[in-house]
Amino acid sequence: MSTSIDDLLSFEEEPAGPAGAARSGRVRWVLRTLAVTAAIVVVVVVALRAVGLQLSLGIIVAGVLALLAVRRVTSALSPPPPPRASGRAPAGEEPGLWNWAARDALRAAINGWERPLDWCAGNPQRFTERVLPRLGELADERLRQKHGITRESDPARARILLGEALWTFLSTPSRRPPSPRDLAAIVAELEML
Repeated sequence: MSTSIDDLLSFEEEPAGPAGAARSGRVRWVLRTLAVTAAIVVVVVVALRAVGLQLSLGIIVAGVLALLAVRRVTSALSPPPPPRASGRAPAGEEPGLWNWAARDALRAAINGWERPLDWCAGNPQRFTERVLPRLGELADERLRQKHGITRESDPARARILLGEALWTFLSTPSRRPPSPRDLAAIVAELEML
């Protein structure tokens, strides 16, 4: 038995179940709606009679059914409720902003670099331990994606592709963290791989 690509890419909805299950669901919904309508009509008629008013039963039933229909439509069209607050703002968000705790991926990525860079400013050992390995991972990933190698798998070819300045920066710890301009040049070289 063979399957063609058209068979794999075609989509047919399968029936949700037997027709009896759908029918019983509708019958249950109708019975529940009639019971709720009857209960509300009884309460409204008793309340109106208690204050001395009389209204046609057909008008009361039509009004209750209209209210139930409006309620059903508005509940179907209402937006989902906001996620439950966990008591703290998620990482990468500014305090005091109303955003239903949505995470901003770009902000989280920037913070992922901004915090270690701030923490390493003026401390070459921290830079060598924290930031330099991340830059090396980025270089390896770019080499792997574009050329199918890493610095470890083919050091000679990686050195040629990275260039002498970038290779030296990644392989030898510097005596001081690079300036923002130097770091921007390093990132630009990584992007050109």
